[in-house]
Amino acid sequence: MWHKFMDRFTMRDLIIIAMLAALGIALHPVIHPLVQIITGPLFIPTGAVAGGLYMMWLVLGAGITGKRGTATLIGIVQAFLVLGTGIIGSHGAMSLLTYTMPGIMADLGLLVTGHRVCCAPCAFLAGLLANVAGTAMVNLVYFRLPLIPLALSLSVAALSGGLGGILAFEILRPLWRFKKGVFHLEKGKIDD
Repeated sequence: MWHKFMDRFTMRDLIIIAMLAALGIALHPVIHPLVQIITGPLFIPTGAVAGGLYMMWLVLGAGITGKRGTATLIGIVQAFLVLGTGIIGSHGAMSLLTYTMPGIMADLGLLVTGHRVCCAPCAFLAGLLANVAGTAMVNLVYFRLPLIPLALSLSVAALSGGLGGILAFEILRPLWRFKKGVFHLEKGKIDD
């Protein structure tokens, strides 16, 4: 089953997935402290707010390849990157869950709607679902916030994730305008 799933991805897709996963992890140590300046005094988990920028990479990858499962693969690669490097954001072995679940939720949201990051609403939804899933998983593993702070955290995560999805869509739009550049908005996928 895994082999059939992976056969859908070209080498080019896999390179894009690896690059976007690495970019997301590389920017984590830069973004996290800056956002923590704002979220610390408000007692909001930093990842809930910064997550929009983290989840942008999942949505961007799904939009570039146009293939189901891309966001999940980016999440899996990110999990192994943080496990292997031990950088900020590593949750130990639980990283496999906390980094993969956002990709799964983004992919499920796109599957249910039948979209492939082809419009702003589906990009918003994919980012929203990814960040809410990531925030919920981190809360489950570490914070275990009471109901009201958890609801606030998930609400902030939903907004931040949705905005990250919109940012990914806005990055994709100029790419689709390339006549030769292989992107076509109507198809929502790459022509090979």
